[in-house]
Amino acid sequence: MGDHTEALQIDYDPALISYQELLEIFWTSHNPFRQPFSRQYMNILFYHHQEQEEFAWNSKAALEQKRKKSVKTKLVPLSIFYPAEDYHQKYYLQNIPRLIGEYEKIYPHFQDIVNSTSAARVNGYIAGYGDAVSLEQELEDLGLSSLGAGILQNMVKK
Repeated sequence: MGDHTEALQIDYDPALISYQELLEIFWTSHNPFRQPFSRQYMNILFYHHQEQEEFAWNSKAALEQKRKKSVKTKLVPLSIFYPAEDYHQKYYLQNIPRLIGEYEKIYPHFQDIVNSTSAARVNGYIAGYGDAVSLEQELEDLGLSSLGAGILQNMVKK
């Protein structure tokens, strides 16, 4: 597969969530003690600047101290980020023609769908992340028609 590592880049608003809070989510979202079986799927955290680097290394050290184990997740500076090909973007959403069709009506360019937080939320629900209660709380803000909302609600209930 080459010498790449699959990763995601998170754009966030520090007024809503701190980098430290994101690190807490990061450490609990994978097994940081597992030795990677390939470069493509290795556990890695890319940091953008010195402050993020310090927080990352401190959080790694705290986790090692708490668990009394060596963390295998790599911490490295970001040099360049390449987005995945379009067919990988919002993958689950793209496989529901009625729902992706609604976003295509809202956004004139596919990149706008890729950058849409609403499309990201819907993609996550389709993939099985989130529950019916959470969906109900934000459904009105997702920009879906009543038909689209019903399709998504039925998918999440299953």
